[in-house]
Amino acid sequence: MKKGVLLNADVSALISRLGHTDQVTIADAGLPIPSSSQRIDLALTRGVPTFLQVVSAVVSEMQVEKAILAKEMAEINPQLHEALLDQLTALEQQQGNTIAIEYISHQAFKTQTEYSRAIIRSGECTPFANVILCSGVTF
Repeated sequence: MKKGVLLNADVSALISRLGHTDQVTIADAGLPIPSSSQRIDLALTRGVPTFLQVVSAVVSEMQVEKAILAKEMAEINPQLHEALLDQLTALEQQQGNTIAIEYISHQAFKTQTEYSRAIIRSGECTPFANVILCSGVTF
């Protein structure tokens, strides 16, 4: 049995296949998922699991060099935005690197998800609770 934090087989396999600059989207329950991207649906009920819980589990095993967010998140969902930035700051300390933060419009964000290796859907039902994580290297 796996000893790490991440137990979901699909998410674990996804992370194990990532190369430098590959993208993974963690989404709220309402983000449209392009047919070109793998869908990993973790949503059970409204709010379960939360967006931040999914982010935490994914970054426990993924090296992150950049995060892409919709600029609307900071304006419309500031509490979640700050919590996500806090998680990314803590991750920088754990990984020993700087994580670049890029803001784009929500429309551009939805277009960018087409380049994600997969979109992991949470049960989050608050607006703009989405992030694209770009894979880094551990060396």
